[in-house]
Amino acid sequence: MARASSKTPRGTSSPDPMPERVDPCLAMLVDKPPKGPDWAFEVKWDGYRLAVHVEPDRVRVITRGGYDWTSRFPSIAAEARQLGYETLILDGEAVVLDDEGRSDFGMLQRALGKRPSLHDRREIIFFAFDLLYVDGWDLRRLPLRERRWLLDPIVAGLAGAIRLSEEVQADGDEFFRVACAHGLEGIIAKHVEKPYRSGRGEWWQKITCKRRDSFVIVGFEPSTVPGHLGRLLLAARKDRDLVYVGGCGTGWSNELSRELRKLLEGMVTKAPAVALRRKGAVFVKPLLVADVEYRAWTDDWKLRHASFKGIREREDDSTVFALLRNDSQGAEER
Repeated sequence: MARASSKTPRGTSSPDPMPERVDPCLAMLVDKPPKGPDWAFEVKWDGYRLAVHVEPDRVRVITRGGYDWTSRFPSIAAEARQLGYETLILDGEAVVLDDEGRSDFGMLQRALGKRPSLHDRREIIFFAFDLLYVDGWDLRRLPLRERRWLLDPIVAGLAGAIRLSEEVQADGDEFFRVACAHGLEGIIAKHVEKPYRSGRGEWWQKITCKRRDSFVIVGFEPSTVPGHLGRLLLAARKDRDLVYVGGCGTGWSNELSRELRKLLEGMVTKAPAVALRRKGAVFVKPLLVADVEYRAWTDDWKLRHASFKGIREREDDSTVFALLRNDSQGAEER
């Protein structure tokens, strides 16, 4: 069993009741990292946000929405009991790492799924990045730098189901560049002098590594608003064929929505360019290419958080996103 830390919270006088649940602090999305000595950075993990509650007679693993998912994370719950504290609340993210050490949401979903999978729940890791309560002391009133000072001896050096999400004191722009170059989802910036505040605010900021590529438009879904576009259906190249990779339903104004709908209605075909059955879909001739900004790929090669950025004619396939023959190997262009 791990030893309890000799560190004690500062500025406290009497024991505090343990919260039944703490609404999590959520990061605000910004375009670029903040600057200044009061900011520290962490990797943005792509998983499930969890709070681990160690209580005298039980351990609870609580989701961001307040659901008790202890049974889904038995390894995390078991290791939390061995940390050496009677009461404790850790804030962090549950992930599954790929061979390159990157968090993969698809792998996490498979590990938690009911169907047989190459991944199981023993692969799930909880990266702790904040300490909210410990042995009678509510730490949320303390600045982040003190909460991290208390967190480090509890989980630093652990290499099992619970680990420390490392904090980096670095130039934000450079850390962000390196994170994106390594295929990470992005970074989180946290103000080290701020207390823990539930809800979304500027004291925690997230900067995501966005990707932008071109995809062939193979159809659309009408909007519930007459004459408007609901969603574009997109495809990528795979050998000589087109493969459906999902769609996007944001990124255009009301005026552009009507123009795109009218343009695509002039290209309707009864012979879809991709093998896809989708109720309400209208298929079009694959003559146009959409420039799309997106976050990442799902496990089954569908776009995540795609947003429309522009349209052009399909003069050739040189700039259209291409998939390798073997999906497990990844894609040619990222």
